[in-house]
Amino acid sequence: MRTIRIGSGAGYSGDRIEPAIELAEDGELDYLVFECLAERTIALAQQARLVDPEAGFDPLLSERMRRVLPFVGRGIDGGRRRLRVITNMGAANPLAAAQEVRRIAAQLGLSGLKVAALTGDDVLQILLRDPSHKLDNGKTLASLGEQLISANAYLGAEGIVEALQADADIIITGRVADPSLFLAPQMFEFGWAADDWVRLGRGTLVGHLLECAGQISGGYFADPGVKDVPDLERLGFPLAEVDATGNAVISKVAGSGGRIDTATCTEQMIYEIHDPAAYLTPDVSADFSGVSFATQGINEVCAQGATGRVRPKSLKVSVGFLDGWIGEGQMSYGGPGALARGQLAREIVLKRLNLIGVACEEIRAELIGVDALHGNDLSFRADSEPWEVRLRVAGRCADRSDAVRIGNEVESLYTNGPYGGGGAAKSIRQVVAVASLFLQRENVSQQVHVENIV
Repeated sequence: MRTIRIGSGAGYSGDRIEPAIELAEDGELDYLVFECLAERTIALAQQARLVDPEAGFDPLLSERMRRVLPFVGRGIDGGRRRLRVITNMGAANPLAAAQEVRRIAAQLGLSGLKVAALTGDDVLQILLRDPSHKLDNGKTLASLGEQLISANAYLGAEGIVEALQADADIIITGRVADPSLFLAPQMFEFGWAADDWVRLGRGTLVGHLLECAGQISGGYFADPGVKDVPDLERLGFPLAEVDATGNAVISKVAGSGGRIDTATCTEQMIYEIHDPAAYLTPDVSADFSGVSFATQGINEVCAQGATGRVRPKSLKVSVGFLDGWIGEGQMSYGGPGALARGQLAREIVLKRLNLIGVACEEIRAELIGVDALHGNDLSFRADSEPWEVRLRVAGRCADRSDAVRIGNEVESLYTNGPYGGGGAAKSIRQVVAVASLFLQRENVSQQVHVENIV
């Protein structure tokens, strides 16, 4: 039975590049997928585009494409496989991202490739026709006013399939659901219908297993002494060999670090899944409740048993908005009495912020390594007190000037006591928050723009 090979080149925007090159060079792939877009990532990208209309795509797009493009097309294996790239690194500006890819290809002297950009996920103007739309945080679009910066619908595989039918070599999208990036080439290659819910459910399982890249090959799995993973510094990213029925073998490039077995696959399958029997995507309501994994060889696992039902009638929309400022300050204390001095420093800062009238909507004051994660109940059960602690005070403020004063107060501990503080750091950043709503899919239309690299 004919199969295709799909590799995962990234699991988030800032992911490593070397494992993707390893896949492109040695993975004998048909498709290399870079999944780089989170909800907050696209809101930040929309914010960047507001400042510069030519910005708004993934900051690592240029470097990734410069390293991968030489393998695209007929590649280096004499034409046995044709490597194509699919990515959501277009973020808030897929058209500008496609233009950047064409520029890099020209610099590299590459020609004869087709680049496709998919648009239509930006639904802000559509939503603003009815600003009474309510978000899952209880706010309405109207109440956000000028704080509202973005609204992007989670699109499915349909536009990518259209781009593949147009013979595109590199396909750049905005907000497309993570597993849809991997489902699309399966639909295209095997001719699956858009309502073949069983096969779409199986293809979505493949996408979900691959979408976080190194997580399934041992990265997020590793726990020394409990779940050991070899050679994490050379962690290999996963690939799937999929047949026309949707069954797949998950593996990685031979000799790369990490591990792929039934345990790593099981952990990745349940990652971010609320109901295994109803994993809702724009393409299908996938059902993973009957999935099984079987070892086929060293670092080779067969995945099967997924199914699916009719897709949801609405699309999830991720809405980004400005939500104040976070001011932060840190200071370290070491040696005998470090814990007591850290506790005193925390008390001083909190009293100072109240004394000078800093208005915080939320505030955290913690001693890293002592009570930052587990609070007082669990953190003070150690037999001896620590010889080093780090105070961290962070607050979210509506006013930027209040946020600035938080870091300043921590820094002032240098000379205003207690003694022995060091390594002070302070920062301020604007909060880009996200919330969600649902939009009927008939209100959203996707466009595919294809251009040749000559």
